[in-house]
Amino acid sequence: VDVAKGPAGHPMGFPVVIVNGALPGKRLCVAAGIHGDEYEGMEAVRRTLQAADPKTLRGALIGLPCVNIPAFEAAARCSGIDHLNLNRIFPGDKNSSLSMKWAAKFVSDVIPNIDALVDLHTGGGFGEIVPLVIVQAGFEKLATGIGLAAGNDVIWKGGKWGGTARISTLEAGKPAITIETGGGGGCNESTIALHVKVIRNVMRYLNLVDGAPDTPAEYRVVRGTFAYSTAGGFFRKVKRAGEPVKQGDVMGAVVDHYGDELEVFKAPQDGIVLWVRTRSTTFPGEEAVIFGEVIEKIKP
Repeated sequence: VDVAKGPAGHPMGFPVVIVNGALPGKRLCVAAGIHGDEYEGMEAVRRTLQAADPKTLRGALIGLPCVNIPAFEAAARCSGIDHLNLNRIFPGDKNSSLSMKWAAKFVSDVIPNIDALVDLHTGGGFGEIVPLVIVQAGFEKLATGIGLAAGNDVIWKGGKWGGTARISTLEAGKPAITIETGGGGGCNESTIALHVKVIRNVMRYLNLVDGAPDTPAEYRVVRGTFAYSTAGGFFRKVKRAGEPVKQGDVMGAVVDHYGDELEVFKAPQDGIVLWVRTRSTTFPGEEAVIFGEVIEKIKP
């Protein structure tokens, strides 16, 4: 999908692969690489597309292996051209900067041609996140079914930050979820496998392929709270993503180069660590930890 022309006149855009099934059915879009350093989702999309059999597929599997090509080329979360975070600027603006054009093109060319969206993410190059699915607050009726079918046992009911492809798809009246898992840099096979499993589960849920989703016996619904550093320094990770914590447990700390503690991040109550920083270099105002309060348990 062409978005714009580059300085030398070359087309700039993102790749799309479509596997059309021999039988009628839903059109599922699986997207990855909205952040350019989140590699496992990209590989999971490619592997799922390569394994799809058009003869037995119902509907269509629409794969976007890497949406944000400028960020991928920079090996970074955000575009190396205008430095915007694509996951915060949807629905974009076709008359604005390159990333804004990118988001607008996704909204105009992708969303009208799909029936559901699974947007794959990881902790990327500087964080580690527990396997979870984000079910957007205010769209529970539209997103909860597909969210439970994804098979991650942590459901983050929220996502109050705006500007995501998920929200634009939901606003168009179509089910959409964001999947988060793993991170910390590199391209890990275990994280790829978790993403592939989620895609297969959603394909089964939407009846693109035979079978029932492989889901847990119980889900934990969480509310996430972000903790930001107020002091720059060296971040020490104390707890890993997914670890249970008690009120007052230390999840991480920022120290200076002499080893003196500048800031300590403690669990405000009993819960779990949803995300923790893995990049030690820390500037003031950057995310350090995301704490998860378990607000509900669901047994399907």
